[in-house]
Amino acid sequence: MVPITDDFMRQMLATTRNYTIVLLKSTPKRKEPGADNIVWEHGRRNFVLRAEGLLAIVCPITDTSGISGLGIFNADPAKTEEIMEGDPAVRAGIFTYEIHPCRSFPGDALPA
Repeated sequence: MVPITDDFMRQMLATTRNYTIVLLKSTPKRKEPGADNIVWEHGRRNFVLRAEGLLAIVCPITDTSGISGLGIFNADPAKTEEIMEGDPAVRAGIFTYEIHPCRSFPGDALPA
């Protein structure tokens, strides 16, 4: 393992920024007829949010936990809530969500 000093950690921690994590959860409406079309539009909206730089990371979750996705927003919690309240699948009651403020390192990315 690469050795990490206390000084390096302090230096790096000073570079963090605030972001907001959203945990998206399915409701029983997810299994209703027509839900797939609304979820498709939810996905289209996620592509727009990514293109606008607001949704930095989006991860659909494919297990049976009831959590449908995780998003990391480049916005504060209030703006993120505004964004989520406009989501078509949230408005239709297909998804609910939790918002959690967090911090991370700008420029971090998932490995290619």
